[in-house]
Amino acid sequence: MSAVVLAGLLLLIARPGAAHPAPVSYLDLLLSASGADGSLVLHDLDVVHDLGISPPESIQDPAVAQRHRDQLTRLIDTRLEILLGGESATLQWRGIETLPDRQSVRLTFRLADARPAALRLTARLFPYDPTHQTFVNIYEDGDLRHQAILSDQRRSMDYYAGSWQGKTAVLAVFIPAGIEHIVGGLDHVLFLIGLMLLGGRLSQLATIVTAFTIGHSITLSLAALDVLSPPASIIEPAIALSIIFVGADNLLVYRDKAQRPRDIRPIVAGVFGLVHGFGFATVLKEFGLPAAALGWSLLSFNVGVEIGQLAIVLAAAWALARLRARNERLGRQMVVAGSVIVMVAGAYWFGQRVFFPPG
Repeated sequence: MSAVVLAGLLLLIARPGAAHPAPVSYLDLLLSASGADGSLVLHDLDVVHDLGISPPESIQDPAVAQRHRDQLTRLIDTRLEILLGGESATLQWRGIETLPDRQSVRLTFRLADARPAALRLTARLFPYDPTHQTFVNIYEDGDLRHQAILSDQRRSMDYYAGSWQGKTAVLAVFIPAGIEHIVGGLDHVLFLIGLMLLGGRLSQLATIVTAFTIGHSITLSLAALDVLSPPASIIEPAIALSIIFVGADNLLVYRDKAQRPRDIRPIVAGVFGLVHGFGFATVLKEFGLPAAALGWSLLSFNVGVEIGQLAIVLAAAWALARLRARNERLGRQMVVAGSVIVMVAGAYWFGQRVFFPPG
């Protein structure tokens, strides 16, 4: 008897679940030389809920669907945005079609009269349901190139076309992002300046920069591709320690240069470059890596980092060289004072990141 009761209870629980459709919409974008078109498949339950249609099943009548088409497209216009070249595109809505076998309706639209190089899509189609998802498929010349799922947790995505115009768009986004990060990241800047304080021939400085570039390029790629991703709680304090190390090493070398005939700064730059690369990758991931243009976005971001890095190194090396040429004694004092400042800043960041991490 108890087994029968249990089976009945399971049926009562299972029936509503089986009758409740998956909270999913489907957005297809078709890109070609003649332009861009799209279709949007929406479940009846979501449509009738937000439009207040009664009885709900009436939406499957083509005449009823057509009567509510404009109301539905006005609603979607407030919840779906597609940016082309940074500007919001106007969706030219076309027909509406009922899909009884899928308990859905399909809207079609025209997006552009030329193939877009890049687009950014933001969708939150049915906010009343926090579990609702939008499945996105992007086709180029009939071939499926990219898929994504948008939800309350991820509302936007970027896509770059496979054409040269698409690659140019990637360069235009990720090179400035790399420059901004290295120039705006005070910890990375101080690490580089710390390496420059002792000066040296141009070939020495070039070797240091090259070692740092090789180091951070390796780990940036590994982390961005999710091959190896140490947590920020380890990487950020380690970056601070690298700054302390550089400042302390400068003071030791300056105090007794005869005991260190070999310049180890390239080794320091290469080893700690591996650590800094993980820090760069954290920012790059937060920025968003487009899966369809992963290689180009990685390359572009790295190029941006190198441009910013060279600007910092050249400026610091030139300023320090000028200072030494004008006043050798003041130049020596700058090595000591600068190294102490680097160490104090590194110690501050280390304490902050270990004992007072963000969040």
